[in-house]
Amino acid sequence: NNPSNGHECPRTFDGYLCWPRTPAGSTVSQHCPDFVTGFDSSRMAYKTCLTNGSWFSHPETGAVWSNYTTCVDIEDFEFRQLVNDLYTRGYIISLITLIISLIIFLSFRSLRCTRIKIHIHLFISLAFTCTAWILWYKLIVEKPDTIRDNTTGCVALHITLHYFMLVNYFWMFCEGLHLHLVLVVVFVKDAVAMRWFTIIGWILPIILVSVYAVIRGHNPIASKQCWMEDSELMWILTIPVCISLIASMVFLINVVRVLLTKLHPCSAQPAPLGLRKAVRATFILVPLFGLQHILLPFRPDTGSPLERYYQVASAILVSLQGFCVSCLFCFMNHDVIFALWNLLSRLFPSITPTMRWESVNGPQATQSRDIVV
Repeated sequence: NNPSNGHECPRTFDGYLCWPRTPAGSTVSQHCPDFVTGFDSSRMAYKTCLTNGSWFSHPETGAVWSNYTTCVDIEDFEFRQLVNDLYTRGYIISLITLIISLIIFLSFRSLRCTRIKIHIHLFISLAFTCTAWILWYKLIVEKPDTIRDNTTGCVALHITLHYFMLVNYFWMFCEGLHLHLVLVVVFVKDAVAMRWFTIIGWILPIILVSVYAVIRGHNPIASKQCWMEDSELMWILTIPVCISLIASMVFLINVVRVLLTKLHPCSAQPAPLGLRKAVRATFILVPLFGLQHILLPFRPDTGSPLERYYQVASAILVSLQGFCVSCLFCFMNHDVIFALWNLLSRLFPSITPTMRWESVNGPQATQSRDIVV
């Protein structure tokens, strides 16, 4: 609306900042935009008005150009890129191991029990979460224009991501609750338990995330920049997660108490080995799943020398949750190992030696079977 008159450059918007009228032959500066990943808002961006009253154009592209190169702290930018790469690679490793675990669980009829069904639901939710995080880093974090435009797609991905994170925590709660029911309550029917687990694991998070999305969507301050900024409204999701983690720990402590009783030499009903291993794996995973919340109070101050170590450690541990779950609940699962060795013994009966393997399933827990070494 304000063409150049030869004495000053007109007002303009370059996609990041609005630049005011500027006298010819001078340079104007502004603080760098704070919504661009890697930009330091305390630094200054520059734009040059030539002596003929036109804005400086880049010599290679010929397009009007603003100098944002000064906005980037190169060392900090490279470190943030490293952290983002660690997250992305960790989630890719977790996704691959989770898919392999799901293939194993779904391929053997001998693994079709309630405990394994719960594992399958947990693994599916984790696989979706890893996929959502990978998309988030590739399509949102690495695309400043998308964050600036605050598109519907990035907001939808934010909501989807937090839904699957809630699902993960609630299925972890179901893992602990199932162990509690098996050892303490005993008489609950598996079909009834799975129905309630499905409601808790998949439907309850929909309600919570919907409330969070509606409230935050009607808050103009909290609904900018793809909802990446920290908001007090996150407590709508954080409080249920903390409650589920505390409940899981209570269940598992009681399960361990019962196990110690059953492992007593005078016990008439000793707990199966597979169940004891499941309890141990779940006990390890409860703090692992709550890692973000456990480490939060110990986060170093911004700019502290320890902050970088904290971010690297957090990236590795959090992104490899799916890998840890796969190792503990699948690759180190007694029933899975037994099923795989049986499959190999059928495929290569003349090549591999056999050994005696004690099954831990059902009433025939003391019988041994020939399997492949």
